[in-house]
Parts: sequence; structure tokens; C-alpha cells
Amino acid sequence: MRTAEINRKTNETEIALSLNLDGAGKAEIDTGVGFLDHMLTLFAHHGRFDLAVKCVGDTQVDFHHSVEDIAICLGKAVAQALGDRKGIYRYGHILLPMDETLILCAADISGRSCLRYDLQIPAQKVGDFDTELTEEFFQSFVRASDITLHLRQLDGANSHHIIEGAFKAFARTLAQAVKINPDAAEEIPSSKGIL
Repeated sequence: MRTAEINRKTNETEIALSLNLDGAGKAEIDTGVGFLDHMLTLFAHHGRFDLAVKCVGDTQVDFHHSVEDIAICLGKAVAQALGDRKGIYRYGHILLPMDETLILCAADISGRSCLRYDLQIPAQKVGDFDTELTEEFFQSFVRASDITLHLRQLDGANSHHIIEGAFKAFARTLAQAVKINPDAAEEIPSSKGIL
């Protein structure tokens, strides 16, 4: 099974995260950041990943450290669960509508970290969540997972919809990319023979 468990403890956060790439979409999320709990629950459901996250962070300061460190742990978990990456489709993409919002997402499980992020979130906060932390989450995930990720907003006006659309699109794109290709289950998905 393609699973991972990551534990991380710093002066700012203590995180326990487990991931099953071949799950059923089950989520047990307690990050101390309500909006992030919602986004990670959606990520698990739409990616059909089983995800458990427990974070105790310095939320009395703000949510930055918790969001960043959870994304690092999730990125490391994806990389660990993929192992040698044999047999995966490698690429995934989606054009995801959510009401007035339209999000394009594409990923390459490339072994090279790159984020191209173009979301124009009009509000500075959704509830008590600083919307600038959305980019911080994806940047931290990409660095830890060595995945290339493109996230682009093609339409949208509601900040909640834009961020939620991005997380749903990310989940579905990643699910495509990490899926095992039954016609090439023992192959590295690269013409060079390495990612």
C-alpha cells in the first residue's frame, strides 16, 4: 500500500500526519485552523485519499507556522508514499468550476519542485484565515514533494470559492497523477528512465 506517516516537531508546531494514496476519501483533520480543516477534508474527499492530520501550533501568534508546516508534512508524505514512483501516470490536470469560479490545475510528478500560482483572492481573510496563506501552503507542499504544480484562476469573485476551488482542483489533479497505469505498472514514467 502507498502510505506514509510523518511526524514533525518544531518550536512552533507539533504535527502527526498519515496519508494513504489509495484510500476512500476518509479525513480526520484537526489543525487548529478551522478553514484549513475544511480545505484538507475536501482535499481528502476529492482525491480519494485517506488523510489524518493533528497539529498543535502557535495559533495565538497567527496561522502561518501551522499552515506552512502542515503543507511540508503533506508534501513529504506524498513523496514517501510514492516511493520510486514506478507505474504512476505522472501527469494530471483539471478545469474545475465552482459557481462563478473557474480553476485550472495541472501537475507533473517530476522530481522537480516548481509552483506557478495565479489566484487573485479579493479578501484578505476568509473567517479568521489569512488568504495569503493559500499560496504559502502550495509553495511549501511543492518544495517538500518535488512536484511541479500550476494553479491558475480563470474566473471568480468569491474568496471562499476561489480557495475551495483550488483545493478541489489540486486534489483531483494529484489523484490523476499518482494513479497507477495498469499498462506500465513497472515503468518509470519518463523517456529518460528517471524522473
